[in-house]
Amino acid sequence: MPDCDEFAVMTVKEWDNTALERLYRAAGWWNENWDPSELPRLTASSFAFAVAVHRESGVTAGMGRAISDGVADAYIQDLVVLPEFRGRGVGRLILEKLVEVCLSRGITWIALVAEPGTSDFYRGSGFLPMEGHVPMIYRGRGSGC
Repeated sequence: MPDCDEFAVMTVKEWDNTALERLYRAAGWWNENWDPSELPRLTASSFAFAVAVHRESGVTAGMGRAISDGVADAYIQDLVVLPEFRGRGVGRLILEKLVEVCLSRGITWIALVAEPGTSDFYRGSGFLPMEGHVPMIYRGRGSGC
């Protein structure tokens, strides 16, 4: 069970670039061609951007965000917790905050693409596989008419 007293979870429109870059790097998602000065735009443009701060140390322990049209659908992405804080319920607190924001704004269709090995974590928060659907990503145009 998450320790709600150990971490403060909040939604923000801006956050420390260095802390966010550290989280993206910890997840293995940082691209060396990215410009860290773009992180404020990423944060502000998200439908909801949540951070978890370890109360005792002040360290940004994790983050996650929801992207949405603000009307019908939302997608959770970029949910990551620093290795030293994993296994303490931080990810669950962030996920719950993002879902809460979506539901409070009338969005009930909430989806995500889980990385391999994380399905049980998401199932524990009410997410289930979308039978008959395949997540896809754009990798460039193929040949065609």
